[in-house]
Amino acid sequence: MSQPNPPNQLNIKIDEKVGEGVYANFFVITNSPSEFILDFGRIVPGIPDAKIYTRVMTTPQHAKQMLQLLEKNIQNFESQFGEIKIIGQPDNKSVGFKTSQPTNS
Repeated sequence: MSQPNPPNQLNIKIDEKVGEGVYANFFVITNSPSEFILDFGRIVPGIPDAKIYTRVMTTPQHAKQMLQLLEKNIQNFESQFGEIKIIGQPDNKSVGFKTSQPTNS
């Protein structure tokens, strides 16, 4: 007989194709008052255009939670493996990231 899940446990299932993942080295983040849109793409040397491979749309609250989780994971990574250095980029310069101005939806 199977045991019921504890109240705060979430079973996560992932499709095989999604589980393969998509490599991205270019990101565009756009927002409106009600959503954040994150586009993930690649820049390839010798090719003049960046291609977007996937888009994620989420609420502002979930975007902020994602930021907090990413910051925590980077801190954990750096405490285990050392500081992540951005090579060849001056301080405060974007690296494959572009933010768009808010749109009115």
